[in-house]
Amino acid sequence: MIIQRMEELLAERVPFVTATVVRAAKPTSVRPGDAAIVLADGTIDGFVGGVCAQASVRLHAARALETGEAVLLRLHPGAGSDEVHDGVIVAHNPCLSGGTLEIFLDPHLAAPRVLIVGETPIARALEDVARAAGYAVSRGGEIDPQPSDAALVVASHGDDAEADALRRGLEAGVGYIALVASPRRGSAVLAALEVDEALRGLVKTPAGLDIGARAPADIAISILAEMISRRTAHAPAAEVPAVETAVDPVCGMQVVVGDATPSLCVGGERLYFCCDGCRSAYAAEHGSALA
Repeated sequence: MIIQRMEELLAERVPFVTATVVRAAKPTSVRPGDAAIVLADGTIDGFVGGVCAQASVRLHAARALETGEAVLLRLHPGAGSDEVHDGVIVAHNPCLSGGTLEIFLDPHLAAPRVLIVGETPIARALEDVARAAGYAVSRGGEIDPQPSDAALVVASHGDDAEADALRRGLEAGVGYIALVASPRRGSAVLAALEVDEALRGLVKTPAGLDIGARAPADIAISILAEMISRRTAHAPAAEVPAVETAVDPVCGMQVVVGDATPSLCVGGERLYFCCDGCRSAYAAEHGSALA
């Protein structure tokens, strides 16, 4: 079930974290091998422990998505400050009633997208090599450039769609935009673009590194190589929101601010809790102040 859900999320380009229990000291209800998928909004699909353990998993999974780095989360019951040692996060959970847990958090970020405009041999070859390199590729049909896209490459050899595609990519802020054309035709296309002069200079034409490529596959490789060099030099931030946290006013635990975290509105301010137990305890003590 989890593998099927992972495949669906990868196909939909939705970032997520796989959380797998690798060690569980008694007493605890979770066992090594138990696993879950954690989304950027804190939703947990699967089982990696009770609600208190889930609060820590939710927090550190969000941070793993932010950094893109896998970590081993070691949860100890009781209060204390988090410690980080060579990829191991030692976190103290004041609500945890069971034994120590070790959970491996592995982030899966959305594959960078490459937009290709054109039905030419070069366009088809670029689609093949970009997919082989692990990119999500969109070719043909209506394009919707986004700032997070890895590239927009126009290889349509002069049809009516190329100027509009270039303009939309420039206005969207795509990091690498290229036009497959001869130097002469490329200059003419850029001169006719109805965009600011500064934006025209962002279009790379002829597309690709100058490696003497002639065959479509070789040209596609040169384009991909140039795209990677540009992307490495100007890597965009991961497509995940920054982690916002709050402190549970009952147990003092740090939790993620999000719809999946239990919360209450008190005097116009929203408070967040590690679990329903802490929320209920706070509500029982401060019932008259609840909005």
